[in-house]
Amino acid sequence: MFRINFDALGIAASLACAIHCAILPLVLTSLPIFGINIINNYFFEYGMIILAFIVGCYALMHGYKKHHHKKIPLVLFSAGIILLFLKEAFHDYHIWLLIPAVILIVSAHSLNFVYCQKAKQYDNASCAHEELVG
Repeated sequence: MFRINFDALGIAASLACAIHCAILPLVLTSLPIFGINIINNYFFEYGMIILAFIVGCYALMHGYKKHHHKKIPLVLFSAGIILLFLKEAFHDYHIWLLIPAVILIVSAHSLNFVYCQKAKQYDNASCAHEELVG
């Protein structure tokens, strides 16, 4: 059965967002010559943030409800998403908000993945999933 690892997808989306924000202005500055403008395109920027939010919420809530019941990944992810929205509001601090946002979001997905793996080991070993709560 094919299963999607949403934590891996969330990490990939976060890293793609970071690469987009860091490289796009350097590499694609010639696009307006061709009539294409995705640099500072608010629809694209907010669309990427909303995509990361949807994927992240699904992955983290699934891990929280079904496996580990730890809130720290949710807190880290929420802080990262807030910083991404602030990045769009305060352009002068773009890079200063982007870097910690990506670190927080990737950390949230990484912790969620680790916690889920530990919970699965407990489930498989002793069916004592409830021991992980707390």
